[in-house]
Amino acid sequence: MKTRVKEYSRRSEFFSGAVKSFPLLLGAAPFGLIYGTLAVSSGLSVQAALAMSAFVFAGSSQFIAVGLVAAGAPVMIIILTTFVVNLRHMLYSAALLPFLKQLSHGWRIPLAFWLTDETFAVTVVRYSEEDSSPWKHWFQLGSSLAMYLNWQLWCALGLFVGEHIHNAQNWGLEVAMPVTFIGMIIPFVKNSAIFSCVLMAGAVSLLAGGLPYKLGLMVAAGAGICTGMLLEYHEKKKESILNKGESL
Repeated sequence: MKTRVKEYSRRSEFFSGAVKSFPLLLGAAPFGLIYGTLAVSSGLSVQAALAMSAFVFAGSSQFIAVGLVAAGAPVMIIILTTFVVNLRHMLYSAALLPFLKQLSHGWRIPLAFWLTDETFAVTVVRYSEEDSSPWKHWFQLGSSLAMYLNWQLWCALGLFVGEHIHNAQNWGLEVAMPVTFIGMIIPFVKNSAIFSCVLMAGAVSLLAGGLPYKLGLMVAAGAGICTGMLLEYHEKKKESILNKGESL
C-alpha cells in the first residue's frame, strides 16, 4: 500500500498559519478590548488610537504608550520606552532570518512589520519542520494577517463600546498576558540547556523589573542568551575533550 505524500500549496500553508494561531487570537482579544477602552480615557482621540493599532501594531507598547500619555510624559520618553520594549523583535527576526533570507524585500518587509510574539511562536515551529514545502512563508503570512485583523477588530470594539465598560483595567485580565507568554515558551523547553536559559531570563526579569524604560526586558533577554552561549561553549568543550580521549 502506497503512503500518500502530503501536498503543500500557498493556500494550504496560508490557512494552516491562520488556524494554528486561533488559540492565540482568543488570548489577544481581551487586551485589544481593554486597549481600546483605555486609549480614549487616556486622552487619545479615536483616530489616533486606531492609527496606533494600525501602524504600530504592538500590544505591549501600545499599553505602555497609553499609560505614558495619560501621565503626561514627554514624547521622547514615550518613543524611547516603546522602542526598548520592542527590541525583542530583533531577536525574533534574527531567529527567522535563515528561513527568510532567500525571499525578496517585498516579502520580508511586510512579514517584519506583522511579526508578533504569537506569530513567531507558531511560525518558528513550522519553519523547523522537516518537509519539502517551499511555501512556509505563506504560513507566516496567514498567521500574521489573522493576528493583525483580530487585533484591529478588538481594539476598534473597545474604542466604540468602551464607554459602556466600567473599570476594565480592574478586571484582573492582565494575568492572561504572562500566562499566554508562558504557554508559548513551554513547547520550546525541550532540554536542560533551554530550561536553564528560561530560568535565568525569568529570574533576571524579576530582579531588573525596576529599571527605567522597561530596560529590564532586554537585560533579562541578554542574560538568557549569555546563559545559552556559555552552556553551548562548555558542551562543545566537553565533547572535544571526549573525542581527544577516544582518539588516544
